[in-house]
Amino acid sequence: MGQKRRLEEIMDDPSKPHSSSPFMPMFESFRSELDEHHDRRERVIKASRDITAGSKKIIFSLQRVRNLNQPIPPGISKANAQYWKNIHTQYESISCDLQGLSAYRYARNITGGNQEFIEALSFQHYLETQSLISYEEARSRVSNMRAGSGSVFLAPEDYILGIFDMVGELMRFAITAMATNGIIPGGEARQKVRSTGIARSDGDDGVENMDTDETTSTQEEQKVPCRNVLADLRELRLQLERLELPQGSKFADDVDKKMSVMRQCVEKVETALYGLIIRGQERPKGWIPDLREEKRAPEAVESY
Repeated sequence: MGQKRRLEEIMDDPSKPHSSSPFMPMFESFRSELDEHHDRRERVIKASRDITAGSKKIIFSLQRVRNLNQPIPPGISKANAQYWKNIHTQYESISCDLQGLSAYRYARNITGGNQEFIEALSFQHYLETQSLISYEEARSRVSNMRAGSGSVFLAPEDYILGIFDMVGELMRFAITAMATNGIIPGGEARQKVRSTGIARSDGDDGVENMDTDETTSTQEEQKVPCRNVLADLRELRLQLERLELPQGSKFADDVDKKMSVMRQCVEKVETALYGLIIRGQERPKGWIPDLREEKRAPEAVESY
């Protein structure tokens, strides 16, 4: 009772100094660490949202492209330059916050931005080269966007999940191109054909004379058919289905969700191409129905 009365007297009289606890400095350090953690987490989340928004705008602009294996049109590249620059700035702003253990501590906060960035980066790379960007090249691209010595680490899981999302953009690109141009997009590969420089001429006796000049041999380029988007999508689907994932992990759950969507995207391109081929064989190109023709009455069915 004496201690309780003493405590009440101290609380009633604010002019009397309180005895400092030896645990107060420890809890103050905890408070500062938590405040720093929440501030860093908010910076990473904000940067991830800005990266996602910029990547989506880049993808929307790239959907205006209609050809493969060609540079991006200057108008689209100029429009996307500001978005690439903004993404570079956002990665620079959080590069120092994602070092050491913090790279794994805030991995779930930056994964959305990383996946969307890989989707935009791989989509543009495919339009330009008709090939899939490698993980090493994508990781190098992210690591170059840094401030100081530290850089943002691109996890393999973020790369794979971004490739899953890129399949949906290839589906939209292929279907839009088929509806616009009437053919499925496909690049043209070039191979060099060596010319021997042999010239044939008829002599006076009617016999062909061959003049060979090995020093004037040249190399000519010849276009050969290349794989189309559907063939690339099928190959990509095959490789993604071969992934062996640890069961029960968050990454495995994310892949299971995106796997069904990826398969549906490939099937949509297959269905669109089949319809295009069948309808193209039914009617000649440029066929227009005669709207002035009256509808014929249905023929009577012969009965027995």
